[in-house]
Amino acid sequence: MLNPQWLRSFATLARLGSFTRAAEALDLTQAAVSQHVRHLEDSLGPLLIRRPRAIELTPAGKATLDYWRELDEADQRLRGRLADEDACQGEVGMITPGGIGLFVYPHLLDLQAQRPGLVVRHRFAPDPDVLQAVLDNRYELGLVTLRPDDARLASCAFLEEPLELVFPAAEKVQQWDDLRRIGFIDHPDGQAMAGRLLSRHFPGSAGVRDLPVRGFSNQIGLLLEPVARGLGFTVLTQHARRAFPRQDEIRVLDCGSPVVDTLWLIHRAEWPLSARAQHVVEHLRKTVGAMKPKLAAVKRAAAK
Repeated sequence: MLNPQWLRSFATLARLGSFTRAAEALDLTQAAVSQHVRHLEDSLGPLLIRRPRAIELTPAGKATLDYWRELDEADQRLRGRLADEDACQGEVGMITPGGIGLFVYPHLLDLQAQRPGLVVRHRFAPDPDVLQAVLDNRYELGLVTLRPDDARLASCAFLEEPLELVFPAAEKVQQWDDLRRIGFIDHPDGQAMAGRLLSRHFPGSAGVRDLPVRGFSNQIGLLLEPVARGLGFTVLTQHARRAFPRQDEIRVLDCGSPVVDTLWLIHRAEWPLSARAQHVVEHLRKTVGAMKPKLAAVKRAAAK
């Protein structure tokens, strides 16, 4: 690879047309500039024609100058990416569990609509996949339901998310036998969520594994479809339930004291968030902040 200092001296000489002025601009001696040009010509052939009061570039000299300009532009692009000066340009990736993803993704699209230069890349995934994707630097931001203990990950509390037991609107749920009769619609986090909520509302019951499974879906956006059709009940997050369009076909069991999961925002701890990612986090925190009074009202109602 050609020495960048030699190329810089040659480009400055071509711009100013004088070895003396080039040396002054570069804070070098005239002999040093001449030596740099000579090194390039030893590798590339004649680059310029020296005249008494001017210099003229040869075709090889013009090609070398174009090459330097391409290198300089690439250097500026690299420095711009590393400096990350513009928070409203470029791509930002975020990976989340399904329930919160249904809440987050529309707000990410709102931000993208406000900032056309921003490209949002979002993926739904369970907690283990979220952790691995952030560790592998495939996504800069992630949300998980359990705070990671990996030193490579920075985490902070992001949002509280209540769990809900959702059943068909035509059914009645008052006791454990009602759940056994209706049956459970499972999903990747279903056993864990149902275990926490049912043990709180039905203490002493046999547990979620005692319930017949009437169906399974790994698509959180479709999970309430079998519930609405009367095929079973499920346990999922409030955000996922609110995203279902046919609310009149489902009901939420009043479980008294709510079970609330804390969602943790994670990113790699070894380097700072990009300006784009910080902009996304600030936007989402404003959205979450507007929701906190509603969540507080849920807790107060349950405490009465």
